Amino acid sequence: MPFTEICIYQVKPQKAEEFETLMREAKSFLEKQEGLRSLRLIKRGYRIDMEQIKEGLPPLKITRIVKSVKYMLYWEFDTKESYGAAQKNLYDSYWKLIEKCLIVPHDKYLGENLF
Repeated sequence: MPFTEICIYQVKPQKAEEFETLMREAKSFLEKQEGLRSLRLIKRGYRIDMEQIKEGLPPLKITRIVKSVKYMLYWEFDTKESYGAAQKNLYDSYWKLIEKCLIVPHDKYLGENLF
């Protein structure tokens, strides 16, 4: 059964460029992980409120950074075992460099795909 992680990174504003460069470097490494089905890194750049939703309006661009720049890493694997091996490989290579860019430890949301 496919297994997914969504990881939320809160990056120090002054480290955002460094983080993006690091993640671009890590991309080819991450794409080589056994069992990887999908990989996406998203930078939060928009927000939406209830009025926009009710009116069917597009989201609003975020124009200022308050505490951190937020990123979401989405990756999906064929099994939990492949995911576990990839986590170890990430830990042994890029983990410490990524952590130095963050204001707080990252959040991980893990689960099996429902559809």
